[in-house]
Amino acid sequence: MIRKFNNNDIDSIMKIWKNENIKAHKFIAKEYWENNYEYVRKLIPTSEIYVYTNKNKIEGFIGINKNYIEGIFINTDSQNRGIGTTLLNKAKEEKEKLELSVYEKNKKAIKFYKKNGFIITKENIDKETNEKEYIMLWEKIRTGGKNVINKCK
Repeated sequence: MIRKFNNNDIDSIMKIWKNENIKAHKFIAKEYWENNYEYVRKLIPTSEIYVYTNKNKIEGFIGINKNYIEGIFINTDSQNRGIGTTLLNKAKEEKEKLELSVYEKNKKAIKFYKKNGFIITKENIDKETNEKEYIMLWEKIRTGGKNVINKCK
């Protein structure tokens, strides 16, 4: 089930955020994520967050700031079950276009976003990590008054 974030979710969300960032970004020092933990914890309640729950346990979440996806994070034990796609589709229902940044070395995430209709629009270097990243974009296509999911690859 997908629902909006509430303040009681913060500890579960932050545990997933920290653990999954460290696992997915082995090319970035663990301390980077640990040092940003409190900063992100303060930002979470100010963002648009949707959580995916199963039997009242949070298995993942998506964070959105306007049309920018801050991240999709799925607990390791719940990955590869369609939860990320479900959360992304929820965001697509809510927005006309979505943009995000993904590290070039995070091949799994790039493949996931391409499979879900995102295209790479530019490249840059993340000033905090000095890692190359891609900016990716998804937009709804309007045909005959209907919204159609963009299938660009």
